[in-house]
Amino acid sequence: MGGMILPLMFAGCQSGADSTEKIIEKPDIQITDGMFTPEVLEAFGRISEALPSPDGSKIIFTLAYEDIQENKANAEIYSMDADGQNMSRLTTTSASESNLRWLDGGKKIAFLRKDDKSGKTQVFVMNPDGSDVKCVSNVENGIECFEISPDGKRIVYGSPIDAFNKDEELFKDIPNTTGRVVDDLMYKHWDEWVTQIPHPFVADFSESGISNAIDIMEGEPYECPMRPFGGADAFAWAPDGQSLVYVSRKLKGQDYAFSTNSNLYLYDITAKSTICLTEGNDGYDTNPAFSPDGKSLAWLSMQTPKFESDKKRLMVMDMASKDKRDLTAEWDYWPEEIAWAKNGESIWFSGYYQGVEPVFSIDVKTCAIDTVAMDVCDFVGVTPVSDNAAVAMRHSMKAPNEICLVRKDTKEVKDLTSVNKELLSQLKLGEVKKVMVPTTDGKEMTTWVVLPPDFDPNKKYPAILYCQGGPQQAISQFWSYRWNFMIMASHGYIVIAPNRRGLPGFGTEWNRQISGDYGGQNMKDYFAAVDYMAKEPYVDEKHIGAAGASYGGFSVYWLAGHHEGRFAALVSHAGIFNIEAQYLETEEMWFADFDLGGPYWDKENAIAQRTYANSPHKFVNNWTAPILVTVGELDYRILASQGMMAFNAAKMHGLEAEMLVFPDENHWILKPQNAILWQRVFFRFLDKYLKENN
Repeated sequence: MGGMILPLMFAGCQSGADSTEKIIEKPDIQITDGMFTPEVLEAFGRISEALPSPDGSKIIFTLAYEDIQENKANAEIYSMDADGQNMSRLTTTSASESNLRWLDGGKKIAFLRKDDKSGKTQVFVMNPDGSDVKCVSNVENGIECFEISPDGKRIVYGSPIDAFNKDEELFKDIPNTTGRVVDDLMYKHWDEWVTQIPHPFVADFSESGISNAIDIMEGEPYECPMRPFGGADAFAWAPDGQSLVYVSRKLKGQDYAFSTNSNLYLYDITAKSTICLTEGNDGYDTNPAFSPDGKSLAWLSMQTPKFESDKKRLMVMDMASKDKRDLTAEWDYWPEEIAWAKNGESIWFSGYYQGVEPVFSIDVKTCAIDTVAMDVCDFVGVTPVSDNAAVAMRHSMKAPNEICLVRKDTKEVKDLTSVNKELLSQLKLGEVKKVMVPTTDGKEMTTWVVLPPDFDPNKKYPAILYCQGGPQQAISQFWSYRWNFMIMASHGYIVIAPNRRGLPGFGTEWNRQISGDYGGQNMKDYFAAVDYMAKEPYVDEKHIGAAGASYGGFSVYWLAGHHEGRFAALVSHAGIFNIEAQYLETEEMWFADFDLGGPYWDKENAIAQRTYANSPHKFVNNWTAPILVTVGELDYRILASQGMMAFNAAKMHGLEAEMLVFPDENHWILKPQNAILWQRVFFRFLDKYLKENN
């Protein structure tokens, strides 16, 4: 596979909406008796990408709504004053806008949108009031993400190139064949066959167009940004615009499949030369960010090879000497995202801490950490607007993202938007309680308990144990558009959500314990939470269910064979049923190799053998509870066949079982109508087995 230069020119771009497609507006939803239905869940406005202007006077952001009938979503750009006043909509199109960036000191806005004529995503530029919209790129394969240099003269963007060279002789005279010849690993990833990979291109940039583009990884068969979640955070321009840092895992095939070794690379614009800045670290290095003066580079770094949920160290490099420091070496928690303060003396970040995600600031010289904002919520997208203030978004189990202003000096948090206030005011929402549950090994476990609306402690309620995925994905104050605790509570269920072993926010030991111990202490933590809550007089201990996705789905299958009558119904989405099969079926082999302890054929490996001995498929004889299995056939992380095996086993074992299959979904259920069907099946199933009067 060779690199290539994609042709760019400013020609033929259109700025208006495609007249054949419907423009999605805020839905008009009717709510009856405050009931939180699947249709209501899909009606919430979804805020993202809150970005203050260079002078801090304006904030732009995207706001998306879904149209159930059209079965799609659409994000538009909005603007408001820094105090939240004068909010206005800047775009009205049938295509979503994304990757918002301020240009020319705040005089222009750049963004991505699908171009009507080419059908590819391109860069557009417009005035801050939404006028004079222009398409300024015409990249053959489209643009996935971009960053503009600080001086506004250059752009770096990610665009796909062919991932391999097809043997033309082999495919001669058979142009309609659908066959793929595979000779190495990583031939598919998450939900797509790897026929293309993104490459970074640097080009001259102006309002009249993009020109003189070069592939700065030409000839290299590697990804940048990295699949599947990498975006513009893979790029960082030096303040002088003469160099940039990019993130890439320069491995392919089997080497790629078994490694998390991404590195930061410094590319010199004039010399067209590249050097590796993080050689010697075998874990992930990501999220580069230059200090305002360009003398330092910060980034997030994982130390342990193959461990994709390792502690994220906040590293800083002196760009002159290339000396590195770990600012969080003495802190047992870690950032999820970082941003330099305006004066360059500190770095702002958010990170999980004891069941929530606060805003922190760390002094670059002393490494002293200041808790800027902590509440019963999660803060994300923290962007400083001054030395003492930052714009962020926050959400909780009771409300989706809204934009807020966080102040370091006063610790004040001021909400700037309330796009979902009217809808939320019409709903009956449950109370969220924090309960400390004693574990079987003498520790305490933060457990979120969500009560039904109009909760009466003198009544008994069915309950759902929520099993988190990841496996190391926090149960903080998250808002989910599928695993939503408020909609579960609204249907009359108590939700039990324990931060079991293997979740971040409680230190490195707690986070790492799960690796190589599937079916171990974390499952005892689940039982501890259920047994603790079952003693409450308002919990109907005979009608408790368990539900979860991914590792949570594995948890449900494991619990099915070990729960000893605790559960009356089970729901597993995209879960691992047969661990031996999973080791060979999945694509990111580094995860399976590290987390499972190694291959199942290594009989001398005690950790691996313990893992495979705990595979849920070996305990089907103990299954007693009815089970619902849901899968997406485009899921290449945990194949749909895992769920199908579990469903088949349940039916052959004589259990009541249902299966919901989505041919057009991956690890998640994303299409609006599919999401509604999933919720309807979910509650129909649980109501049948957990509500005594049905």
